[in-house]
Amino acid sequence: MLRVGLTGGIGSGKSEVSTRLAARGAVIIDADEIAREVVAPGTPGLAAVVAEFGTDVLLDDGSLDRERLGSIVFADGERRAALNAIVHPLVGTRMEELREAAPDDAVVVYDVPLLTENGLAELYDVVVVVDVPVETQVARLTARRGMTEEAARARIAAQASREERRAIAHHVIANTGTLEELDLRVGRLWSDLTERAGVT
Repeated sequence: MLRVGLTGGIGSGKSEVSTRLAARGAVIIDADEIAREVVAPGTPGLAAVVAEFGTDVLLDDGSLDRERLGSIVFADGERRAALNAIVHPLVGTRMEELREAAPDDAVVVYDVPLLTENGLAELYDVVVVVDVPVETQVARLTARRGMTEEAARARIAAQASREERRAIAHHVIANTGTLEELDLRVGRLWSDLTERAGVT
């Protein structure tokens, strides 16, 4: 089993790379998806978040208001640390369950947005960073997610810098061109990963 850590800044297009790796046969373990799963309505995770942050972080249907919670924790490092202390152990446990369920010869790709920030590079055999300039991130976040430029830059600033991510990378995938160009780059990456994993 080859354990691959996939990361990139917000708006880098990491999910496009993840989708293309999945199509080629990778087992994808998506930290963001799991982070949503562990705080779904009725879970101990959501109960712990409400105990810490209050019922103001809930929507009318009882689910987590991610935007509201995000605005709280992105503005306050201490509050962010409190949230991470709840969510990260739950995510880690679930990721381990999924890894154990994967075939022995699998290329397991962990899609981890905060891999660099949390010092997780050593957990993986290979680290892949999806890389774009900051201005590209800002343009994508304002156009596709409806963020203000100020909000986009604040989210980017709360994450690791491009230089910090690139410093831990075994592979850097540039994602400023077309989707066809990205597909070619992912194809070359996949060839390398399967060779490392000994997949035939």
